[in-house]
Parts: sequence; structure tokens; C-alpha cells
Amino acid sequence: MLTRQGLLKVKTRALRKGVWFRALSRIDRSIVDLTIRCVERVRSDVLMKTVVAILDKLLETLEEEYLNRVERMGREIAEKICEIACRWGNPHAWTWKYDLRFVKFLGVTATNS
Repeated sequence: MLTRQGLLKVKTRALRKGVWFRALSRIDRSIVDLTIRCVERVRSDVLMKTVVAILDKLLETLEEEYLNRVERMGREIAEKICEIACRWGNPHAWTWKYDLRFVKFLGVTATNS
């Protein structure tokens, strides 16, 4: 069930992450703003479908932003680890920075700590 509070949370998160204006058109932003102002709980099926489509755009963009940040942080850490391991004499350490699972693991660990 879509409520005013739920829409406000998503909007606030999107604004803080800088995605609100980049991911949505002016019409999409207006629909969400008017829904927040005028409706406590969305009951109309047409409005529900419209708002859910808009929220899908936002959440997809937010997820992409998070994954890009995780991968960027993970790559930096992986390169440092590979450099250290190569200096210590591990001949295969240079391949670690190309392993996407390892990079994502390092990035998620760094963002969660």
C-alpha cells in the first residue's frame, strides 16, 4: 500500500543522493509531489500504477548509484591489495583486481564499515 510517509521517504532519499532531478522528468516529479500533498493513502488503481512506475525508475537509479560506488571503492582497495600481494611474491595476485566478485566484496565491506 502506498502511503504519504512511504513516498516522502523515497523522495527524501532520492533528493539526498542527487537522483531526484536526474532520474525523473518534471511531470513525474509533479505527480509524486501532488500525490504526497493530496492523498494520505493511494487507492486508485490508475494512480497506483503511475506512481509505482515512477518509483521503479527512482529505485533503479538509486541501486545503480550504489553499485557504481561499491565497484569504484572495491577497485581502489583491490588494486592496493594486489600491489601488496605482488610485492610479497604472489605471482597470481595481479589477476585479483579483475575479479568482479572480489571487487564487489571489497566495496560492500568498505561501505558497510
